[in-house]
Amino acid sequence: MGSDGYVPLFETKKVKGRVIYRLFSVSIFVGIRLILVYRFKCIPREGEDGRWVWIGLFAAELWFSLFWVCTQALRWNRVYRYEDDLPKVDIFVCTADPMIEPPMMVINTVLSVLAYDYPTQKLSVYLSDDAGSEITFYALLEASHFAKEWIPYCKKFRVEPRSPEAYFLSISDPNDVKETKEFVAIKKLYEDMENQIGRAAKLGRLSGEQQSKHKGFSQWDSYSSIRDHDTILQILVDGRDPNARDIEGRSLPTLVYLAQEKRPQHPHNFKAGAMNALIRVYEKISNGQIIHNVDCDMYSNDSQSVRDALCFFMDEEKGQEVAFVQFSEGFKNVTKNEIYGSSFRVGMEVEFHGLDGNGGPLYIGTGCFHRRDTLCGRKFDKECTNRWYMKNDPRSEVSLQELEAKSKVLASCTYEENTQWGKEASLFLTFSNTGLKYGCPVEDVITGLSIQCKGWKSVYFNPETKAFIGVAPITLPQTLVQHKRWAEGNFLILLSKYSPAWYALGKISFGLQLGYCHYSFWAPSCFATLYFSIVPSLYLLKGTPLFPQSSSLWFVPFAYVISAKYSYSLAEFLWSGGTILGWWNEQRIWLYKRTSSYLFGFIDAILKSAGFSDQAFVITAKVADEDVSE
Repeated sequence: MGSDGYVPLFETKKVKGRVIYRLFSVSIFVGIRLILVYRFKCIPREGEDGRWVWIGLFAAELWFSLFWVCTQALRWNRVYRYEDDLPKVDIFVCTADPMIEPPMMVINTVLSVLAYDYPTQKLSVYLSDDAGSEITFYALLEASHFAKEWIPYCKKFRVEPRSPEAYFLSISDPNDVKETKEFVAIKKLYEDMENQIGRAAKLGRLSGEQQSKHKGFSQWDSYSSIRDHDTILQILVDGRDPNARDIEGRSLPTLVYLAQEKRPQHPHNFKAGAMNALIRVYEKISNGQIIHNVDCDMYSNDSQSVRDALCFFMDEEKGQEVAFVQFSEGFKNVTKNEIYGSSFRVGMEVEFHGLDGNGGPLYIGTGCFHRRDTLCGRKFDKECTNRWYMKNDPRSEVSLQELEAKSKVLASCTYEENTQWGKEASLFLTFSNTGLKYGCPVEDVITGLSIQCKGWKSVYFNPETKAFIGVAPITLPQTLVQHKRWAEGNFLILLSKYSPAWYALGKISFGLQLGYCHYSFWAPSCFATLYFSIVPSLYLLKGTPLFPQSSSLWFVPFAYVISAKYSYSLAEFLWSGGTILGWWNEQRIWLYKRTSSYLFGFIDAILKSAGFSDQAFVITAKVADEDVSE
């Protein structure tokens, strides 16, 4: 406690050994400079064999040098956050395809956040179904009934994790559970629900008996296809209703289903469009000051996560400048040696802490808590202090039916035309004035950048127990497709007028600029990698030397930079919890990514920026057959 009585709600610690690492980094920088000096001084004369190849290598090494400088921004000033203590939160869960994202996986995520250790009257959960699937709505309806038993069970027995599937899998022997009778009963209820939803998903339709369970199914009468339907909105549980109670008589969180209106002639802007529709709708229903969004495959693994996030927002001295708190991700299906390098281990355990030390991490689209005002376009100013505590009830005396009818309008496909949600167009990127940004495959990254450019900071929180557990790509095609989308999206941001290289100049720290550029440079790195992978090998066959002899002093910087870089990379990977074989697989997959994903991402970004192709959003599959899992 300070002399003025101030007690911080969170602690920030700078990583140990920063001075040693910076000296190490400077030594590599010196080695790189010597390599470039050698390459420049020893260029073959005009007419000598290998002159242009040598110049090509010089250009590639210059590019690698620039890329390396950007990576230092992710490591130069790492900080780690720790919660010390804890005080209306609206949760957005997004799904897009019931085939790729099975309803039971979605429901487990919804149930895990419904059961947060937080006052239920201050908690609302919204499921955005971009597919407008009747099966997903049915699954959510069944989950709303199961929640009346599940939430009290979780709180009574302090269950962790609160995803039913993950919890039941964690119990190897039911006889070891003290509450055996209650455990058997709740597991049977879950299995019954799972069987009903599974049968409906397998048939691809609902029976008349199932449809008669709720009036909401009538909204599918006008449904034509996944790309052509009215807004479908249903408040399944109204937290303010005295009758919305669990089996112990306590109030339940509000639970809402939304499928925004879609028409073939109107762009729906994929996940960003769905999120913006949610933001408009929730303002009429609950209007919490904190928005928490999580992907449907990323269940809550820690029921205290809401309280952890609020520590950063509510800190008296530092909380007023925090726009969003980004949690790290964990994955339940990653093998010990990470065959396809899907866990983004070093990014989560090292690089994002480096970004945090320079003003905050990127917004990665899931596991994130946002201050509502920042998503609505507000710039940071000193008046922002504690403003989010103000209570604002949007409901007044409006009936549930009236509320649903008024809210549907806000999710229409034409709502953004000629309103404050309108957009200004750039060459190829649409930058919405309010809400998430459009026109980019990584709409979350550009949204986070735009928020930080308005003066806000962000926080990266990486607790020992991962707050969110999801599903990583487990096949090579899935991995390459995912990275192709990421590389393409980040390169599109670099090419746009909202590029971190110039739009962010003077608005965010230089270190954070370099951090954004690091990911933006993924795509163009393919060319230097391809050049180094192909050309020197061909000239080696001809006997033309492109590197210094081992007896030459110029060999020293080459040997030092290569050995030091890979040694540190290995140490970093092992420190992050990986294995030696996992690190080797990571190096192998990076070569695959740079020579395929990044190349195709670069080509697509150029075509889109020139207007020759349209934006597409590829969803990574969340399921795999037994052979693939093995």
